[in-house]
Amino acid sequence: MIVAGSASQSLAVALSAATGRDLAAVSFEAFPDGEWKVNVGGSDADGGGGDADSTPELAGEEVVVVASTVSDRAHVELLQLQDAVREAGASGVTTVIPYMGYARQNEAFLSGDPVSARAVARAISTGTDRVVTVNPHEETVREFFDVPATSVDAAPRLAEPLDDLADPLFLSPDAGAIDLAPSVRDAYGVGETDHFEKTRHSGEEVAIEPSEAPVEGRDVVLVDDIVATGSTMSESIAVLHDREVESVTVTCVHPLLARNARLKLARAGVDRIFGTDTVERPESVVSAAPVIADAL
Repeated sequence: MIVAGSASQSLAVALSAATGRDLAAVSFEAFPDGEWKVNVGGSDADGGGGDADSTPELAGEEVVVVASTVSDRAHVELLQLQDAVREAGASGVTTVIPYMGYARQNEAFLSGDPVSARAVARAISTGTDRVVTVNPHEETVREFFDVPATSVDAAPRLAEPLDDLADPLFLSPDAGAIDLAPSVRDAYGVGETDHFEKTRHSGEEVAIEPSEAPVEGRDVVLVDDIVATGSTMSESIAVLHDREVESVTVTCVHPLLARNARLKLARAGVDRIFGTDTVERPESVVSAAPVIADAL
């Protein structure tokens, strides 16, 4: 049985198709004071007109909860979903976190800071038997869970929408994503790989040192795990156009595209943006479901 969080409905449907598991009925309700409540498999989940028997029973079932934690509310919702399926008598719970919020806060950067990734991982661990994540920004976050945790790589899926590319070059915008560009290139089947050197001065200020790879007249595919504010990608795109690139395609596993990121990329001259459905956006043209299914 698959139980979907509100931010992961399309991915849950794709995962249901990939695994043959049924989808549980789920509803979400906001109270006037801002608190949030979910309902799994009951009359509320059927829109108020059904009953608990109108969806498959969860008692004795192995349940997969699929929920990207893209916001604080989504974190609370995930904890509620886990509790609801336990209350319904699930025999086991696997929690799939396609995008794990707070994963970039994986250490205490300043004196007095929390390790936020550890805090949320511990909370999630209380309601599950196992965790599956997709391309966490830092693999070390798996160690913060108190239950077995694995990660899967959805980057090769990003090669699927790429059509015929002229002398393609697959570039990561910094050394931190250096393994992703070869992963997408290998799935595509041909091309070179390289990366930019990046120095981050603040959340918004990033200095890019151009790669030495020749780009003139070539189709370049920028590959990263997350595009959040779009600042790094925009700088990279601008550098490539200064060097007379033929086209620039941005690909990322997690297309957060927060605030005005999409406009930044457009103004920088991006031709196309492709992401997976770990974060559900218009740019989520491929699904991470097949690689998640292999891990279940």
